[in-house]
Amino acid sequence: MDKQRLILFSLIAVIGYLLILAWNDDYGQPPEEQLVTQNQQLSTGDAFTNTSLPSANNAEKVANSDLPSATPAAGNAVTDQPSVQAKPSQQLINVETDVFKISINPRGGDVVYAALKDYPRVIDKPDAPFALLQNNGARVYVAQSGLIGANGPDASATGRPIYSASQSDFKMLEGEETLQVDLQLNENGVVITKRYTFTRGDYLIDVDYLINNQSSENWQGNFFAQLKRDNSADPSQTTSMGMASFLGAATQTVEDNYVKVDFDDIADEPFKEKNTGGWVAILQHYFVSVWVPNKDQQHLYEVRKNSQGENIAGLVSPATIVPPGQQVTVGAQLYAGPKIQDRLEQISPSLELTIDYGFLFFIGQPLFWLLSFFHSFLGNWGWAIIFTTLVIKLAFFHLSATSYKSMANMRRVGPEMARIKEQHGSDRQKMSAAMMELYKKEKINPLGGCLPILVQMPVFIALYWVLMESVELRQAPFMFWIEDLAVKDPLFILPILMGVTMYGQQLLNPTPPDPTQAKVMKMLPIMFTFFFLWFPSGLVLYWVANNILSIAQQWVITRKIEKAAENKTLK
Repeated sequence: MDKQRLILFSLIAVIGYLLILAWNDDYGQPPEEQLVTQNQQLSTGDAFTNTSLPSANNAEKVANSDLPSATPAAGNAVTDQPSVQAKPSQQLINVETDVFKISINPRGGDVVYAALKDYPRVIDKPDAPFALLQNNGARVYVAQSGLIGANGPDASATGRPIYSASQSDFKMLEGEETLQVDLQLNENGVVITKRYTFTRGDYLIDVDYLINNQSSENWQGNFFAQLKRDNSADPSQTTSMGMASFLGAATQTVEDNYVKVDFDDIADEPFKEKNTGGWVAILQHYFVSVWVPNKDQQHLYEVRKNSQGENIAGLVSPATIVPPGQQVTVGAQLYAGPKIQDRLEQISPSLELTIDYGFLFFIGQPLFWLLSFFHSFLGNWGWAIIFTTLVIKLAFFHLSATSYKSMANMRRVGPEMARIKEQHGSDRQKMSAAMMELYKKEKINPLGGCLPILVQMPVFIALYWVLMESVELRQAPFMFWIEDLAVKDPLFILPILMGVTMYGQQLLNPTPPDPTQAKVMKMLPIMFTFFFLWFPSGLVLYWVANNILSIAQQWVITRKIEKAAENKTLK
């Protein structure tokens, strides 16, 4: 009967495994991949004139409700202005550098598309870059900037201005370190040049307004910059189960270096605060877009919704006055790219905090340094995870040893505990007293197996977040079938190994005296295996490595204690 049951369970397990693989093939693609496949949104050719990009006729029509007020009072709610839409009449301006494919809308000069060439959207299509900023059927997420106020062209009642450019396509040539794209506007004797400056190998873009006042009167206006995003899902979120990365806005305030603003909260409580220097960003998994203004000026930062329900995170700089015959430059820097810790730290103070390791960031930072250290000479993030796990195990070696000794001693006196339970039956009070007497006699601390593990939990949780948040692990291969440590194991082998190693640990642990508790413990490996099926393989690799190292240490300690007990009995 036992053999038949074993065969039956084995067949059920094999069939279940094959069903999961089939489901993964049919429905396991990322949502963005399905959307792109349906809409044929892959770019082609050097000019990447692609139907997924907004064109001159269907590009974003920016309503005045998108624009901030030139002189908003701090603390007051932002109200939308009447919607005035103007139809663009020129083609998008396409820009290509070594790291970017970008499209700029002549109306307003906004960046309406930014694809990152070094970060493929999906691993099996390396020539299809991940689009961070876009305005199409997938989502609205654009970087806007302009001039408002008394003479600002973006505050015109007829809609935002249309800039002209010398050409519709710009490309950074081999050997060029920078690429400059100028957009021109001439209004009432004031020549305004909106200049984008791209630097080789960098995701930071200089956005400057050169205001040349050739009129006979003072020109006055305020520079503004903002990020506009709808409420669509995060396309870079690769896990369907477990903790998800924050999707929303963030900024720096006078009191706090890092403040997150949830999109769900800003409808009722728009954020508005002044700060000298600072930055404002929209975060998602692995990537971030940020506006960084002049660090010596005081700017008004706000996060709000426009009349279409889209989220806007931006800033307004102080008024600029340009006398007749004078020229003044105002602007900010736009970062649109991966969350690379060292680069973000260079751009602006506390900007590296957008790589959110949660409340245990003070543990997460050293762990990330350790991962990076091992990767620097191993060249493989999978092995870096394994060696980091080894270092953590060594750091907690004595604590773990105390825990395993306690569990080994509990296992050693297991037969005596079973005898006490049988002797006292349902009299729990007498049974507890006899157990405590046994613990005292054998010098066993029943909590000794739990407390050391609890001490290690903050490190485990911090490492979890480090592995979740590190863009370096995105599409990073390990070995054999693991081609991307940031997504689930396509064959689910690592989760199964995790379940097997977890079951192996249980065999070394003492059997709980309560039958119900013992049954629950036996089910845990199955439950955890199922739960980990959709976890990123990098995280599962950490758990497997940790389990294997724990089994090795626990087995050695258990064998040593059991052998000592046998020798004592023989004597």
